[in-house]
Amino acid sequence: MSVYIYDAVRTPRGKGRPDGSLAGVTPARLVAQLADALAERNGPDAVRAAEHLTLGCVTQVGRQGGHIALAARVQAGLPDSLPAVTINNFCVSGLNALADAARRVATGEAELALAGGVESMSQVAFMTDNADYYSDMQIAGPMGWAPPGLGADLVATQEGLSRADLDAVTLRSHRRAAEAWDAGRYAGRVIPVKAADGSIALDRDENVRDFGDGATLARLGPVFAQAGAQGFDEILLSHKPGFGEVKHVHTVAHCPPIADGAALLLVGSEAAGKRLGLKPVARIRSVAEAADDHVLQLTAGFTALERALARAGLSLSQIGAVEFMEAFAAVAALFDKRYGLDPARVNPNGGHLAMGHPMGATGAVLATSLLDDMAQLDAETGVVSATGGVGVGAAMVFERV
Repeated sequence: MSVYIYDAVRTPRGKGRPDGSLAGVTPARLVAQLADALAERNGPDAVRAAEHLTLGCVTQVGRQGGHIALAARVQAGLPDSLPAVTINNFCVSGLNALADAARRVATGEAELALAGGVESMSQVAFMTDNADYYSDMQIAGPMGWAPPGLGADLVATQEGLSRADLDAVTLRSHRRAAEAWDAGRYAGRVIPVKAADGSIALDRDENVRDFGDGATLARLGPVFAQAGAQGFDEILLSHKPGFGEVKHVHTVAHCPPIADGAALLLVGSEAAGKRLGLKPVARIRSVAEAADDHVLQLTAGFTALERALARAGLSLSQIGAVEFMEAFAAVAALFDKRYGLDPARVNPNGGHLAMGHPMGATGAVLATSLLDDMAQLDAETGVVSATGGVGVGAAMVFERV
């Protein structure tokens, strides 16, 4: 059975710190406001007809604990009969949530489903779930685990990527994001978030910066060298002895900013759409998950991309628009190096390096952006790919309808 995307919305991405504009809005309320927006855009009957809700969320403690998908469902006023599931597959969780919804529709379990993701990193900081291997070197060592940024440095070391390579993709991301916002390209799917008093808390991605000609980037020092010296370089090299050293090339500007944000998509069968008067935006043509080198960490998005394309019977050269997650600058630079695609087709309106990385929402945010990319570029097909720590990846191919 074909699965269609009927609508997709997201919040702006706020700075993921206490002074960020979304720090006063709980993650459940971010999702609830998106559910309200979908109801306003498509009619309340369409949203209330959904038979399942799946949300991605990585750090499920504190404000994001207690089953965030269920809390969001209740706070959004959605029916008690709507089953809800919260999943964590690190940075690809939002795309996995969409895949989960698509499978439920494809198998007939649900005719219509809601899927997306949320992360409020201002309220629930990265790694506050306190997994033992985050800090216990006796566990991290045998696992070959290091913070994901060190994995990015390892990718850059393996691929011979220079600071100049990282600077180039970072500048491109920020410039494109600024241009896209100024041109109004995000206006159709980004829903302004309201504060508790009804005022607008944020209506535009607030991490985008103007680096000018890039000269300021050259003055920034490596951000992961200290962590490497604390023993993580040694761990990585014990598992990758052929490297000799980990070259620390990433600065803070080469990392996607931590962010607050959410995205929510309405997917369903053709019959459900006709019954409710919904017009599809795209058909999900293929889905793929991948696992890859857990020491390098950040390569599974490439594997998932190629797997999704193979399942769709397409080559990357046949794809009109690409949303490839800028997990770190090395990952974006490696995409350019490996595939040599027309840069105008890849993240045409900026990416994570500029706008930020709300972990559990990321895959759903990228899927939402791809829909607009395809319309903007008049592309019949598009692919979205996300990658995450410890070697996880996911991808999807969309077809315009």
